Amino acid sequence: MTTAPKLALIAGSGDLPIRVAQRCEAEGREVFIIRLKGFADAHLHRWSGQDFGMAEIGRILKAIRAEGCRAVCLAGYVNRPDFKTLKPDLKGASLLPGIIAAASKGDDALLRKILSVFEDEGFAVEGADDLLGGEMLAAGALGQVTPTEEQLADLRKALHVAEKSGELDIGQGAVVCDGLVLAVEAQEGTDEMLRRVAHLPADLRGSPGFARGALGKAPKPIQDLRVDMPVIGPMTVELAAAAGLAGIGGFEGRLIVIDHEGLVEAADRLGLFVWGVER
Repeated sequence: MTTAPKLALIAGSGDLPIRVAQRCEAEGREVFIIRLKGFADAHLHRWSGQDFGMAEIGRILKAIRAEGCRAVCLAGYVNRPDFKTLKPDLKGASLLPGIIAAASKGDDALLRKILSVFEDEGFAVEGADDLLGGEMLAAGALGQVTPTEEQLADLRKALHVAEKSGELDIGQGAVVCDGLVLAVEAQEGTDEMLRRVAHLPADLRGSPGFARGALGKAPKPIQDLRVDMPVIGPMTVELAAAAGLAGIGGFEGRLIVIDHEGLVEAADRLGLFVWGVER
């Protein structure tokens, strides 16, 4: 039984919040889920929690205090909102001008502002990567497939492009094939970027029978690593294969692996490499 304080998990979309909740359960740590309306997965209802709108900050703070939570983790994907359509409570309304001002400076400024709200209220902020521990990508191959020198060069260039893009607060991923940059992730997210690559002319990319190129994902150099750490999972592998890519990867210790077993199974079945690059 863990002695860690009860965790309030602010859950957006995707598998990451589920994995965090499962890890807490496995370690005997109490967790209370704040399910963000329109984003949180229905599977999160298996744990104690409540549903709130994004701007109901006062109600969220009241709920997690009432539950005895002393730590907060933000996990999952949330689209940047249309601030004009939000319905804030009193606390949310008082914070909204500062949040909007931060949003005008980029996603990372927005996330840092949101984190500061919880820190100013006395909550410790924990990163999903710290909570998941061993599910970070390690150096080398994850699975049976290893990249060729040419494929590894594509991955390294994709990671370089992703980092440069991140310096401008654009995104966390890029796709490179034979040294040519095919795509840079922006607001659409990794899955939609890979679907976009799959519709590029066949001569620019690989195919399921002749895989070429790589997806690289890296955290933005300016971001707070306690939130929005890049993630890959079995769906990433499936979409990369559909786009004709030879593999995916990131920097060791800087990429969260969701459903490790499922990801390795998919990569081996589809013949893709998953590679952790040493820094």
